[in-house]
Amino acid sequence: MRRRLVKNVRIYREGDFFWGSLWISNGRFERIRPDEEAAFMESAGGEEVLDGRGMMLVPGFIDLHTHGAVGIDVNAADKEGLKKIAAFFATQGVTAWNASIVTDSIERTDRCLAVIRDVSRERGYGAQLLGAHLEGPFLSEEYRGSMPRDLLREGDEDLLNHYREIAEGSIRYITLAPEVAGVMPMLKKIAGDIPVAIGHSGASYELSMEAIESGARAITHTFNGMILFHQHRPGLMGAALESDCYCEAICDGRHLHPGTVRMLIKCKGLNRVAAITDSIMAAGLPDGNYQLGVNDVVVVDGDAKLVSSGVRAGSTLTMAQAFRNLLAFTGRSPGEIIPLLSSNPADLLGIADRKGRIQEGMDADFVLLDDTYRVQVTVVSGEIVYRKSCGPDGNPV
Repeated sequence: MRRRLVKNVRIYREGDFFWGSLWISNGRFERIRPDEEAAFMESAGGEEVLDGRGMMLVPGFIDLHTHGAVGIDVNAADKEGLKKIAAFFATQGVTAWNASIVTDSIERTDRCLAVIRDVSRERGYGAQLLGAHLEGPFLSEEYRGSMPRDLLREGDEDLLNHYREIAEGSIRYITLAPEVAGVMPMLKKIAGDIPVAIGHSGASYELSMEAIESGARAITHTFNGMILFHQHRPGLMGAALESDCYCEAICDGRHLHPGTVRMLIKCKGLNRVAAITDSIMAAGLPDGNYQLGVNDVVVVDGDAKLVSSGVRAGSTLTMAQAFRNLLAFTGRSPGEIIPLLSSNPADLLGIADRKGRIQEGMDADFVLLDDTYRVQVTVVSGEIVYRKSCGPDGNPV
């Protein structure tokens, strides 16, 4: 049984920080105590000690929507490729993530689902891969964004069941457009089993509200790839703002103006916005030519666009940068922003019983941040998967 003591840290809990220590056993938080209590607690002895040297200890970031990084495209990745992405994500404070499959052929989607399934069952490679996010093929042609037109499909329950059989429970999230023929009946059947997001959609307000009332939990990259608000036709955007659904947000300063981010948070509240990267294989790499599924993408000044049309195609954002951007965009405190990258995505994905919070009994997934909000240490299930630098004693410097 591996035990670890983490001391001399400012622990995040419920919007604030306190000086304290915590003990980890079998990959979970065993005890969490403020310093005035921890000083009087008996050590069990034999535990590994991590001295946080006064850094902030926050829940690990959860990226529920990403297509890749460091030269690896999820649609083309093998097992080692997904693990390479996971290792990079750990350097950015991510402790759990979904591999988002962009609309592709049935054969390539089959292969991708099988690889994601297998890696999600393994541990010890970096940020934990939760499973697959299917972004397509049941999406709107008009609002397809970078989705390949010829691979989009009407709702097809048999095809989705085929994908689910291959995935064996590892499809953790799916984006659907409810106005596409055949999608609404499918949405109503699966919403109790798989978290559903509405996206790449031109759905009316009425249909969007019906989809949300039928179980859709979120809006995919809100404001992007969707019909926008009109005072006479509120559409999907109106339903997103009025309802209690979660709203994904790509906070890179390109997809959303800082004022738009502030407005979204003001409308939805801090507990209903989930920061995502929607990153592609170019994340963590210089400008150049890349792929997103079957698409050719060019990245200039960090901005990813389709070569064929100039349409924006994902991002080069990381979750660590998204956190710093949100602080800058909103002027809010770290304690207010942290849920957008941790507990909110955990709640949305239905994993809040074990991830997204610093609480006794939950998975010991956390990040140590310095005073400039840079990631120094990332821990997944109690194991250190990334350490930026350390002194002779093995503790971060």
